[in-house]
Amino acid sequence: MDQVPASPPERPTLRAFVAGLPKAELHVHHVGSASPRIVAELAARHPDSPVPKDPAALAEYFTFRDFAHFIQVYVSVVDLIRDAEDVRMLTYEVARDMAAQRIRYAELTVTPYGMTKRGIPEEAVMEALEDARATAARDLDVQLAWCFDIPGELGLPAGEATAHMACELRPEGLVSFGLGGPEIGVPRGQFKPYFDRAIAEGLHSVPHAGESSDAQSVWDALVELRAERIGHGIRSVDDPRLLQHLAERGITLEVCPTSNVATRSTPSLADHPLPRLVAAGVPVTVNSDDPPMFGTDLTTEYLVAAELLNLDEAGVAGLARNAVRASFLDTPAKSHLSQEIDAYLTSWRRTQEPT
Repeated sequence: MDQVPASPPERPTLRAFVAGLPKAELHVHHVGSASPRIVAELAARHPDSPVPKDPAALAEYFTFRDFAHFIQVYVSVVDLIRDAEDVRMLTYEVARDMAAQRIRYAELTVTPYGMTKRGIPEEAVMEALEDARATAARDLDVQLAWCFDIPGELGLPAGEATAHMACELRPEGLVSFGLGGPEIGVPRGQFKPYFDRAIAEGLHSVPHAGESSDAQSVWDALVELRAERIGHGIRSVDDPRLLQHLAERGITLEVCPTSNVATRSTPSLADHPLPRLVAAGVPVTVNSDDPPMFGTDLTTEYLVAAELLNLDEAGVAGLARNAVRASFLDTPAKSHLSQEIDAYLTSWRRTQEPT
């Protein structure tokens, strides 16, 4: 099976619509969003890394045998972030790429433990993130927010350190607390004390679950970690009672179709559970996860979803509104971005009217 799923059938008019659509993204990883140009530049700074220094060679490097291999490759890219300037540069360049896609707001999943473990002082990480966030808002009109996530494979020490940074060093842009990394062999419940601390400090709970494991991990995230949204959650489709629970409670799944195929979490786009989740009434958003690693971007993910769900422009605009609704923006900001989406759709329809 190919690493990157086949592109959705070309629908030029819909692609043009999506390209200009104001969007929010809720499940996208900080380091995993670095473009090949930035990854290669960082690799050139650190010649001891196995990551290719040639952007053209990264496509082959980002070919994953399975989810465990994806994590191995991902960690090697994380290892390229070795000082505060690396953090600042990468973050700003990610925002630049988002601006080009008309992403107006993004909740970027950041794993600060991966940076501090490599020797970057905690305070320097916070300052670099916030500097990039302020500069992106000023220069690019992109609003970034942070989700600090625990790299689950590194166990309780990573949980303790991440909770400390989230609660004691909390940067202004931090809105949520998460759990990433492998699901298999990493029980969700062991991280409950850290989520309890973060929630007590007013942070939202958004752990990964039900991606490469099973529906039970989603239940564990809901019960043990008090999840308000679920990262991925596609295996919820295997449990009718869970689907009913998610639908009744309005708990949103952050779905990343291309990522799920690339990491072998689902066999193909044709088999992707997204249509069944939507048919069950589960709220969903569409996201890119680690876009350059998977050869995708948010525009492409919207086109994939449009094909899977048989959506026209109005339906795609509905997906964009879902992301705003499920975001942790405040009420005035949600209203503003939703109105921007509605105005864009209205304007687009006028341009398509026969003259």
